[in-house]
Amino acid sequence: MATKKRIVDERIANADQERGVLIVLKGNGKGKSSSAFGTMARAMGHGQRCAVIQFIKGRRATGEYLFFNEHPQVDFHVMGHGFSWEVRDPERERQAAQEAWALAERLLMDAQYDFLLFDELSYMIKYGYLDAEQVARALQARPTHQNVMITGRTMAREVQEIADTISVIHDERHAFRLGVKAQAGIEY
Repeated sequence: MATKKRIVDERIANADQERGVLIVLKGNGKGKSSSAFGTMARAMGHGQRCAVIQFIKGRRATGEYLFFNEHPQVDFHVMGHGFSWEVRDPERERQAAQEAWALAERLLMDAQYDFLLFDELSYMIKYGYLDAEQVARALQARPTHQNVMITGRTMAREVQEIADTISVIHDERHAFRLGVKAQAGIEY
């Protein structure tokens, strides 16, 4: 343990940068958005100003929306029209993605925000509704102190290349595949 402590202490001493980070949560497992909202709650606990853009969700009020929407430290934007397999209107999805990204760009330029959560942004790039290079440029140009979390099963290479932290959520088993219905407080 003494060796481990020495190594950790050295890493702490060498960490001399003070700046916001870009965190990517990706993978097929459950918990990407839940983790991101948990991190946002942590930022709020420190009095930080936050904003959320949900790029896909939108057909039902999620628990996170019901909880955070009225909070004075959070600007919450539900910009999607539901999951693509439910909507089946690519032009409407493209327009919603572009409107959501225009808002995201404004938030990324606004120094009053300490923490931004772009929930399921990765799908908008994957489906070709947003340009990965444009997204990466805007993320890099944000105010120095601003933290950003992005969720989605896949993530564009351009975004991963500039991310400070990437966590992959692995799917080993899911209750839905065992026949358990999606439920409030767990899936939404």
